[in-house]
Amino acid sequence: MSVFADLVQHLADLLQPLFGATAAAAAIVLFTALVRLLVHPLSRAAARGQKAKIALQPKIAELRKKHKKDPEKLQKAVMALHAEEKVSPLSGCLPSMCQLPAFFLLYHTFSNTTIGGRANELLAHQLFAAPLGDRWADALGDGGMFGAAGLVYVGLFAFVAVVAVFNYRRTKRMMATNSPVPVTDGESVPGMGAVSKVMPFMSFFTLFTVAVMPLAAALYVVTSTTWSAVERAVLYR
Repeated sequence: MSVFADLVQHLADLLQPLFGATAAAAAIVLFTALVRLLVHPLSRAAARGQKAKIALQPKIAELRKKHKKDPEKLQKAVMALHAEEKVSPLSGCLPSMCQLPAFFLLYHTFSNTTIGGRANELLAHQLFAAPLGDRWADALGDGGMFGAAGLVYVGLFAFVAVVAVFNYRRTKRMMATNSPVPVTDGESVPGMGAVSKVMPFMSFFTLFTVAVMPLAAALYVVTSTTWSAVERAVLYR
């Protein structure tokens, strides 16, 4: 972890002339962008996989009619079809899974008061008036929602809400355009109907993340979510 903390500190030192006291926050944004750039090939592959899954919908509709009274056989047949066409149902999860190590490193770095037996100097850095190691609850206890630190979170919440609404509308539009022929006898895969109803609202979960995590980790999530919104808008256009 100390190596990672040194990396963030070095990035902050490089950005100091441009961003001053917010250099560490800028370093986190830059680090997040670099991580997303590294996993971009996986995102492109996931987009191709998603388009391939959409192309399979007519065949899945036929399987649905054939096995409409046997959900277990239907699920096995759908999985066999994906294997035959070399389409992975989990391809869309790979970009998120590959980011997890970087996110957890950042989270733990800004959740510990000491690193390598010495004081964690990164906790002294701020995004404007909000310390990167603090949470929203700390800001509320120190000046309230409209105090100096609280206003930083208000700005983040507003930004996340705009991105979430954009993602919500795009997801709803994609689902309406790419949804298979509706049926009344069951779902192509058990439980998929419930997932489809919840999926458009997942973007708003970032608001909860910003509220409960250290500000540094929240910055990572906000930057990554914004990157995803732009990336998916381009790849799935």
